[in-house]
Amino acid sequence: MNRISVFIDGFNLYHALNDKPSYHKYKWLNLEKLSKCFIFPKDTIGKIFYFTSYITWNPQKLIRHQIYVKALQLVGVTPVFGAFRMKDMTCRICHRPYRIPEEKQTDVNIAIKLFQTATADSWDKAFIISGDSDLIPAIKAIKETFPTKQINVIIPIGRRAEELKQVTDFHMKIKQKHLQTCQFDDVIKIDANNTLTRPATWS
Repeated sequence: MNRISVFIDGFNLYHALNDKPSYHKYKWLNLEKLSKCFIFPKDTIGKIFYFTSYITWNPQKLIRHQIYVKALQLVGVTPVFGAFRMKDMTCRICHRPYRIPEEKQTDVNIAIKLFQTATADSWDKAFIISGDSDLIPAIKAIKETFPTKQINVIIPIGRRAEELKQVTDFHMKIKQKHLQTCQFDDVIKIDANNTLTRPATWS
């Protein structure tokens, strides 16, 4: 029996679904159920961490995201929040400066949480759901520091992640069948008076 911890790069997974319109209906994704698709029957999942940031400047997206995070918390997923920062850019055509929001801290937060939980001996195998090669230095450092622990990568649908495959012990890929079978119910009951409902644009 192996103890499993799961580390989910929220925006990397989200964009894998958002980039293809036919996958939008899978955004109401139960990450606890999805994680269980990739472990052996005798293994046990301890913690599932969901790394994300709120898009505070878009009220509708913010509301949908907050609803989704509440749904994840109901099945035991722990959110870890980063933040957006404004990045200075220059227009290639008119050469005028402008600013865009850029998501920050996710890679660092994943690296920190990996080290914290490995140091605490919370897991034998870590499963990282991401296709982001920026995680490679953290993965290498963890494997050097804790050589008996195993790190596996679960690659979001539509991503290749060839570099990540080279530094992890094992790799798997999310397929459409996983997305289909791991959806939350359209309406989730919280208690006698409260529910969460799948956002209309995620249907």
